[in-house]
Amino acid sequence: QVQLVESGGGLVQAGGSLRLSCAASGLPFSGYVMGWFRQAPGKEREFVAALSRSGGATYYADSVKGRFTISRDNVKNTVYLQMNSLKPEDTAVYYCAASRRIGLPSKVGEYDYWGQGTQVTVSS
Repeated sequence: QVQLVESGGGLVQAGGSLRLSCAASGLPFSGYVMGWFRQAPGKEREFVAALSRSGGATYYADSVKGRFTISRDNVKNTVYLQMNSLKPEDTAVYYCAASRRIGLPSKVGEYDYWGQGTQVTVSS
């Protein structure tokens, strides 16, 4: 049974930082592209970042480029999202996801497995 479990969310002031983690089990982790998405209240789930199987290639949404960094540890079967210079508009539930697709997918439908999400709230 595949499980993706996010952690690290919380409440932070604008300009602050958080590091999200997503621990994977039940799948050959290094064989999957990993991604982060977020969903704010009343909005659709949107792409944040994707990371190749080796960790050598990344793709970011324009809204987070230069502020967020995605990384992975294929020994610990964990993907991370370091979020710096946080803004109130970053407030959302953040989800990690795993994809078997080629390249760096950015659409919800291109991911095969999802975590339950972790809340990030940025106060102004």
